[in-house]
Amino acid sequence: MQNFKAGLLKDNPVFSLYLGICSTLAITTTVNNAIGMGAAVIMVLIISNVIISAIRKIVPDDIRIPVYIVIIATLVKIIQMLIEAYAPALNTSLGVFIPLIVVNCIILGRAEAFASKNGIMDSALDGLGMGLGYTLAVLAMAFIREVLATGMLNIVNPFDEAQVLLNVTLIPEEYTIGLFNSPVGAFITFACLAAALTAYKTHAEEKAAAKAAELKEVKQNG
Repeated sequence: MQNFKAGLLKDNPVFSLYLGICSTLAITTTVNNAIGMGAAVIMVLIISNVIISAIRKIVPDDIRIPVYIVIIATLVKIIQMLIEAYAPALNTSLGVFIPLIVVNCIILGRAEAFASKNGIMDSALDGLGMGLGYTLAVLAMAFIREVLATGMLNIVNPFDEAQVLLNVTLIPEEYTIGLFNSPVGAFITFACLAAALTAYKTHAEEKAAAKAAELKEVKQNG
């Protein structure tokens, strides 16, 4: 459970570990893209972690990385085919970034660093935590970029693009900033959110250290 919680904030794969940044910067132009990519990454992370954990004792060390890549690539291809069949609009908007999940540092990193060394349940929770952490990161970036660039938040049904689930104007058109629809806007958004999370963690650590010092002083005086 501790690993699950860590992936959400403390060890967030995007803003703390700085993994999977390429896809994060590219697909966060809309919330729809972020939801689709986040769901795909969550599924691949959980299933690949479970499989790799289950076979970790029978895979020779010298070929473990190729084995991991084959497993991940197979899962990604299955998910890509499902998206093509049931959510073609999402497949078109995400484009090449769905197949590139195969080489996403988050997936392979968790396989090597955690799933290959821990049990199935712990590995599944780790995959879920990291996947949700990635999804929260891309959703935060996509929300900021879409709203600032277009002034609107537009969410459609990924299985039926004609069905609008949410369409609301948050900023008048004359106050929008088109820059946030470009790569420069992606870098600015990423930098601001990463800095904010770092500041929050630093403050939390300083507060915890001060509390620990206070308790130690009380014990010594007591």
